[in-house]
Amino acid sequence: MTNAALHPSHCRQAPGLFIPRINRNRCEGKGPCVEACPLDVLAMGLLGPAERSGLSWVGRIKALAHGHRQAFVVRPEACAACGDCIRACPKHAITLTRSSTAAPSESAQDWSDPQ
Repeated sequence: MTNAALHPSHCRQAPGLFIPRINRNRCEGKGPCVEACPLDVLAMGLLGPAERSGLSWVGRIKALAHGHRQAFVVRPEACAACGDCIRACPKHAITLTRSSTAAPSESAQDWSDPQ
């Protein structure tokens, strides 16, 4: 694991201004995004029944094929927008969006994008 206290020099923003959003229909749970993040913002986990029900039929098939394993944002406040997770994702399932503290119109509760 990396040392989460470090702020890598290639990270462009102060921690917490941007949050990774994971497209649940694209994520295949391969994990390179988790390994690439220098600030331990992401972790692998299993989709719950409620999350699975929100998937498209293609997303449900992908999730089933990969054991419902996907990446999750576990430390959104630590994200410094370096983009390493985005570059590492083979399915282009991750985007960065402004956090709710940076733009009040964003939802602070839901870090994953079901689309």
